[in-house]
Amino acid sequence: MTTLSIEADADLRPRNTLALPARAAQLATIRSADEARALAADPRWRGVPRFVLGGGSNLVLCGDFTGLVLQAALPGRALAGEDADAWYISAGAGENWHDFVQWTLAAGYPGLENLSLIPGMVGAAPIQNIGAYGLEVAERFAFLDALDLDCGELRRFDAAACRFGYRDSVFKQEGWHLSGHYLITAVTFRLPKKWAPLTRYADVAGELAAAGIAQPRAQDVAAAVTAIRRRKLPDPAQIPNAGSFFQNPVVSSGQAAQLMAAHPALPTYAQPDGRVKLAAGWLIEQAGWKGRDLGPVGMYEKQALILVNRGGATGADVRLLAQAVQADVQARFGVRLEPEPIYFPA
Repeated sequence: MTTLSIEADADLRPRNTLALPARAAQLATIRSADEARALAADPRWRGVPRFVLGGGSNLVLCGDFTGLVLQAALPGRALAGEDADAWYISAGAGENWHDFVQWTLAAGYPGLENLSLIPGMVGAAPIQNIGAYGLEVAERFAFLDALDLDCGELRRFDAAACRFGYRDSVFKQEGWHLSGHYLITAVTFRLPKKWAPLTRYADVAGELAAAGIAQPRAQDVAAAVTAIRRRKLPDPAQIPNAGSFFQNPVVSSGQAAQLMAAHPALPTYAQPDGRVKLAAGWLIEQAGWKGRDLGPVGMYEKQALILVNRGGATGADVRLLAQAVQADVQARFGVRLEPEPIYFPA
């Protein structure tokens, strides 16, 4: 018989990378699909508000939660199958994302190397459609399995059902990530056998060139991305942060042309739909926020896109700084920045 471990009055500060103070009335650590089913079938938890928590790396905790927090800790890494074109690699939702990426490379399955050193868990990757250096999870995604916590049924979501967008998916669009409707148990990735390195981003190309690598392997790209991120991004264990705090805004080609005429140094990236992605970090730096604090929080001095907790911050402090940055970027460039992390409770 499956027995769930439930912790009352759980401290959530060590469970979010911004180290913000919050408590949960109840916290259940889910280590298997059977445990999730047992919780869904338990009448004690019917009607109780739920929130599914992964690694807490994309989260701004804004206060205590009177319901049940589910800590997704399901393990597992395996080759689930293969065909002529790809390997299908499955991972439990509770696997550390970076460790999983490194495991795929060591096992001879390239394709996720550009996403090295992104904080968080595997189960959160498709929710946010994480991406970096020219690659998004959606491009390597096969399907995921998620348990409907209202009825206890396991449902499989393919890429179409996930409705991926830029840092977006159906789990955010429908609010399921906030309501605790679904608990992702495992994610399966499709990694191409005909692999080619993605090195079009200048930082990656420059890192490889500096190392004298003209024909990079997947491990070389992973090492380059890891080195770049370690230089630019603070370790959450040393300086609490949630990674990139704002999405890179995507604007019309006309607006981009106007901005580039006025600001020739603005980094831009053409999109398949004709729109143009702008570098949020550059906009924030030009608006005067790089290395600048507001109370106990600030924008990191080595990378303006990173919001850091200098010590003793609350969710309210984070929200105030984010709003100030948004207002200044909007006033100077006419561009609205959207936060990447989830505010909870909203």
